[in-house]
Formats: sequence, structure tokens, C-alpha cells
Amino acid sequence: MVVQRKRFRIEEVVFGSAPPIDQPDTEIIPMHDEIMTELRAIREQMGRAPHEQPSAGAPAAALSQQEADTHALLQTYRAQIEQCEKLKIELDLIHNAITRTKQEIAVLHGKSFNGAEMAKVTGELGAVVGGTEEATQHILEAAEAIDNAASAMAKVTSPDQHRLLSEEIQERVVAIFEACNFQDLTGQRISKVMSTMKFIEHHINAMMEIWGGVDAIKAHAPAVIDDRVGDDRLLNGPRSEGDAGHASQDDIDALFG
Repeated sequence: MVVQRKRFRIEEVVFGSAPPIDQPDTEIIPMHDEIMTELRAIREQMGRAPHEQPSAGAPAAALSQQEADTHALLQTYRAQIEQCEKLKIELDLIHNAITRTKQEIAVLHGKSFNGAEMAKVTGELGAVVGGTEEATQHILEAAEAIDNAASAMAKVTSPDQHRLLSEEIQERVVAIFEACNFQDLTGQRISKVMSTMKFIEHHINAMMEIWGGVDAIKAHAPAVIDDRVGDDRLLNGPRSEGDAGHASQDDIDALFG
């Protein structure tokens, strides 16, 4: 007996308005079983763990190659992730070092390198030079006046002239003492400059420590080349205690015999 079945929606989409194909019920059931069997096999293959062996009906060589490729790809991804993590750590260290260096530079600029502060330091040094020069001039003038008065005292015989010359000498000596007070003001001005220099030195050392310390900075320092010419190569300035490369007084005396 042939059963006239109802057309499904999928059949209408695929076959259009073609009449339905009538088949006996005995043929539909085996096809359904075959489809379900294939679906179960596919689901088992998809759900199989990587360490399980493939089923007897599956292509073992193809599955093994696919698992090997997947494993290699995962290993590559893991290695790339590890490299990215290391790179991020290095970049974070560099970022922190740059941030700290910017902070040190900002402090230096705000308290030492701005126009007002540097003008103050320059003014203090200029005042030291000017005060030293003025005091030296007063001392030399007083010493010359004392020398002239002493020479005149040897020539005069009047008691009044002796008294006047003695008073002049005493006045000049007092002037010398007053002129020597410049060293107190000079010391105060130089102390201000030294405080600024120490502040700058402290923050420069801090920046050097940020980038690996003094030894690391020295590795990148250019070679010291003395480009002075003529007499400038012979002028090394006043000798400090312990300085090398300066001629002593004994050397000079031996040179002139």
C-alpha cells in the first residue's frame, strides 16, 4: 500500500512545486537509521579528547596529523605569549625609568635651571668677583699709603709730623681690616652657590642610578680629548691639594738653577 505523505517545508524549498515523491514507509526507516549512525560517529570524533585513540572506522592517519598540527600551533602561540610577556616587562621597566627621569628633570628645572634661580647663582658669583676685586684694591691702596707714610717718618724730625704720619698709618691699617671683611660676605655667597650645585649633583646622580649607575654611564661616555691649542694647553689653573700634573715651587727653582 502506497501512503500519500505530507510535503515538508524543506522539500518545498529544495524541490519547489514538484510533486512529492511517494515512497513506502519501509524505505524511510533504514535511511533515518543510517543518518543517525553517521551523526553519532561525527559527534564522537568531535568530542574525543586529544589523548584518546581514534575509532576503528575513522581515518587514524588524518586525525593524528591534525592533532600534531594543532599541538604545534598551540606551542607556537604559547612561545609568542611568553615573548610578549617578557617584552611587556621590559617596556614597563623602561617606562618607569623614563617617568622617574622626567620627574628628576622637572625638579631640576623647577628649582635650579629656571631663569630666576640661575640668574641668582650668576649674580652671587658676580658679586663674589666684584667684592674680591674691590677689597683687593682697597688693601693695595692702604698698603701703599702705609709705605709712603713710613718712608716720610724716616725723613722728618718734627714731633707733630711724626704724630700725623702715625695717625695716617693707623687709619690705613683699620682700612685694611675693614677691606678684609669681604671674605665673610664672599663665604656666604659661595655657600649659596654650593648649595645649588649640590642640589643639582644629587638629582643628576639619581638619574644616573635610574639608568644603571655611574659605571653604566661611563661605558657610553665619549673619550676625553684635549683640544686646547697654544698657551691654553699649559694653563691648568690654580693647583688644588693633591692635584697631579702641576709644577711645584721646587721644580721652578730647579729650572732657574
